[in-house]
Amino acid sequence: MNKSILVFALAAVFAVACVAGDAEPGVADVAYIAEIEEWRAGRLERLKAKNGYLNLAGLFWLEDIVSSFGSDEQNDLRFPPKAAANIGVFELTNDGVLMIVLAEADVRLDGERVESLLMHDGTTAAPQTVTSGSLAWVAINRDGKIGIRLRDFNHPALEAFPPIPYFDINTDLRVEATLELFDEPRIMNVGTVIEGVGYNPMSPGVLAFEIDGESFELEAYASGENLFFVFGDQTSGRETYGAGRFVYTTWPEEGSTTVLDFNKSYNPPCAFGDFSTCPVASPQNRLPIRIEAGEKFVPELHVTSMTEY
Repeated sequence: MNKSILVFALAAVFAVACVAGDAEPGVADVAYIAEIEEWRAGRLERLKAKNGYLNLAGLFWLEDIVSSFGSDEQNDLRFPPKAAANIGVFELTNDGVLMIVLAEADVRLDGERVESLLMHDGTTAAPQTVTSGSLAWVAINRDGKIGIRLRDFNHPALEAFPPIPYFDINTDLRVEATLELFDEPRIMNVGTVIEGVGYNPMSPGVLAFEIDGESFELEAYASGENLFFVFGDQTSGRETYGAGRFVYTTWPEEGSTTVLDFNKSYNPPCAFGDFSTCPVASPQNRLPIRIEAGEKFVPELHVTSMTEY
């Protein structure tokens, strides 16, 4: 069924229920249903975008000073079969990752062929993405650990990706919340799915809220004008992803509240493949209740790995 027709049909049903006085707690109104449907559609578009997570084809940590790369099995870093057999080497330097390309390999930056390039990682103001055919790669820095993240803009996962399952929309899990500031902002030590790699966000405080009359709080992480949360709950590892889910709120002005909408909670990148370094929910951010809102997780969503590619 066309998405707009589905939204219209749901709206019509809700309108009839309201007239009859039969609307139940937690049931969304017309405008909110449309908002969540739009958010879900945008979510899928972002996953499939060039900088999304469904085209990831490899993540290679640079353990040695010099590492050869290409599809040949003799290389230190083995790219997928569609890559050239031997492309060149990555060299770790004090200034970044120096990529030296073999003369016969076609590697480009902004459409121009390159023979060598000092690759700045994503912690700098100008990270570079180089391409070779449908493949593209960047240098990344995660807690001082340097790696190469590989994408394939023609990755089969882009077509094979199944629909994301969701809980029913529930407005009872769209709650008003208050940011309770620490005396001073704190740098948090949060684990990730990669052993030895940490996530150290700045936290201004905790977000306090109520669900069904019970009080809860989550560590808030600064993210520009927003607050970012990695949370787990009693659905984690069952209906939802075990490492937790992500959700954002706007950063409230002093003395005001914000809205924490669990209907917009979503799976982290590592739910979809092996090549992400996403944080996991800290013990403080694991709620002792079921949050039956937002994205669910099924194994079929995990679509990118080197063994299947």
